[in-house]
Formats: sequence, C-alpha cells, structure tokens
Amino acid sequence: MNQPTPWDADRAREIVDAHLGLEGPALPILHALQEEFGCVPEAAVPLVAERLNVSRAEMHGVVTFYHDFRRTPAGRHVIKVCRAEACRARGGRDVEAAFRRLLGLNWHGTSADGRVTLEPVFCLGLCATGPAALVDGEPVARLDEAAVAAIVEEVAR
Repeated sequence: MNQPTPWDADRAREIVDAHLGLEGPALPILHALQEEFGCVPEAAVPLVAERLNVSRAEMHGVVTFYHDFRRTPAGRHVIKVCRAEACRARGGRDVEAAFRRLLGLNWHGTSADGRVTLEPVFCLGLCATGPAALVDGEPVARLDEAAVAAIVEEVAR
C-alpha cells in the first residue's frame, strides 16, 4: 500500500480539475483524492462542492454514504471481512470475532501503530467459499480461526 500524501489544497485542486471533464465526476474525484491522501479529508469537501457547484451538505452526504470513503487514512494493511449471510452461515461470525479479538480492533478501527485497519463488507461474491475476506485487496476464502491467526501474524510484521 502506498503512503498517503499529506493534505495539500493545491494538489487537491489539480486532482479535482483533472476529473471535471468526466460525466458524473464526483465519485472519480473522491476516489482520486482518497488515493492521493489516504482518505477524503474534511478540507476536501468544500473544495469539491465548489468545483462541482453543489452544496457542502450534498458533497458531505456523498462522502458519508459510500462506505469505501474514509475520513482518516487507513492502516498500511486493510482487512475487509465479509459479514453477508452466506459467509455467516459458514462460520463467519467466528471469523469476525477472531479478527476483532486477535487484532484488538472493532469495525473501522486502525491499530495504534497504523499497521492495520479492520473493516466490514457485506458481500465479496465469494459465497461458495466463505467465510471470506479481502486482505490488502486480495481475496482469501474458507477462513477459520487458524487462517485468521496466520493473516494477523502476517500483517503484524
């Protein structure tokens, strides 16, 4: 995972302006800002709203509606655990509990050392091989407590 750039309003304006020609540019702009800064900083909301000619409230609503947009940077490793019914029916609740216990985090939490962030997701499309998760964007399936322990050990390095 790339290290995020510290907030820079001039750089943010460049990113916004580079996407203004797209049809429906709000989501591509927000994704690009998050890629650059590791999150969609609070200071970006009025900047984007102004350039898109929408209210700050409307832009804030977009940022907070979509779960993939962060208000603070994620850890170096991001673990997204599926909480959909198919995974839960295959032991997903135990997997969820193991991740939270072994990492010492609740959902949307980031470890104090900035190493790992734990997030819930509500379907990865790996239903037949659940319980499943994404670890730094890579799918892992057929999880059990031993697999969770191995993943936690790996991201702890």
